[in-house]
Amino acid sequence: MILVTGGAGFIGSNIVAALCERGEDVVVCDRLESGDKWRNIARHALFDIVLPERVFDWLATAPQLDAVIHMGAISATTVTDGDLVFDVNVNFSTTLWDWCVSHSTPLVYASSGATYGDGSQGFDDDGSLEGLARLRPLNAYGWSKHFFDRRVARRVAAGQPAPPQWVGLKFFNVYGPNEYHKGSMQSVVAQKYPLVANGQPVTLFQSHHPDYPDGGQLRDFVFVDDCVDVMLWLLEHPEVNGLFNLGSGKARSFADLAKAIAAALDKPSQIEFFPTPEAIRPNYQYFTEARMDKLRAAGYTKPFTELEDGVRRYVQGYLARPDRYR
Repeated sequence: MILVTGGAGFIGSNIVAALCERGEDVVVCDRLESGDKWRNIARHALFDIVLPERVFDWLATAPQLDAVIHMGAISATTVTDGDLVFDVNVNFSTTLWDWCVSHSTPLVYASSGATYGDGSQGFDDDGSLEGLARLRPLNAYGWSKHFFDRRVARRVAAGQPAPPQWVGLKFFNVYGPNEYHKGSMQSVVAQKYPLVANGQPVTLFQSHHPDYPDGGQLRDFVFVDDCVDVMLWLLEHPEVNGLFNLGSGKARSFADLAKAIAAALDKPSQIEFFPTPEAIRPNYQYFTEARMDKLRAAGYTKPFTELEDGVRRYVQGYLARPDRYR
């Protein structure tokens, strides 16, 4: 049995689908609320669904778990309630870590590429106290993830008890099915697909940096199926521990992404640019690219999906279909 927090969310529901397809008993810890988020998990025969505020009571009487996959978080980079973000993203995560320690249960948890801030310190997944101290996240979400990474690093460095396997994953720009409930936080693929499908130009930010042309801003876009494959591999390799990047390892431009959506729909590529809003210009990132050497050195060998292939699979297999859910 495996507990997946945030299991009705974007990345969480994709790992839930994969685990259910493998015949695992899966318990989802999440809030479904009043929208269509429930559709992310509707196809799967789950063992149970538990609200976050009740999960530790549930765990007190639950059978032995094989692993906890902790994807649950306040993930919006625009949230400004620091107390709430800290309570959900740090305090809850710490309590879950302690439970996994006391019950000898493996823990895989979500960190974020947002911990790297403006990228001036690079994107090397150095989990040491010194390496983490150099990073400066730019928003409360990134800071909360970084805070928990540093808390874990301090405990491990001090020789305090840890789960039998623990892995933190710094997710970069993930795209794929089941992200529709995220609204403005959906991937650019999901947001721009309706424009291309309706024959309209894709709208992108202008560049306000001399080193990058309009549409030439670069991101590490990673297909959610690749993220799922990494997490399944980790569960099969309990000897692997530590903090790892999870991206494609290859930065691509927003213009490339727009062209990939058009190609997936067999439509001409049309792009229009508009000024980046003044409010976000100071913290706008022009380049992100995950260093993937550490995960490769740990033994993960499967290639990551090329942008054009991932976008085509997402568009044709989900976005363009009546049922978009995995």
